[in-house]
Amino acid sequence: MSTSKVYFTKDHEWIKVEGNVAYIGITDYAQKALGEIVYVELPEVDSEFSLGDVFSVVESVKAASDIFMPVDGKVVEVNEALSDEPEKINQDANDIWIMAVELENSIESYELMSESEYIAMYEKEA
Repeated sequence: MSTSKVYFTKDHEWIKVEGNVAYIGITDYAQKALGEIVYVELPEVDSEFSLGDVFSVVESVKAASDIFMPVDGKVVEVNEALSDEPEKINQDANDIWIMAVELENSIESYELMSESEYIAMYEKEA
């Protein structure tokens, strides 16, 4: 990932913030738990979501998993490449974003984790 500030959630999403836009994806931990990703449902551009809303579904050969909105915001871009090649997430989930949202509130107003806090959390789960 770039030098942008990256945050993580307890639901295994990552958020990379650039100005007032947040790029959102799933973590490598989530991808490994799901197995080989075969489909990613992309939200519509201009859709608005609130914290905790389901904004996407990721399907693997093992299961389907809801992806939860880690912030409040409006979708400004989706990663269309995932429509044709959802397996890109299997290669490096931490670098493949699903959507970009315009943040409704400052990123500091959400309960997000740093990378070290996230690693400590998932090591307890493992």
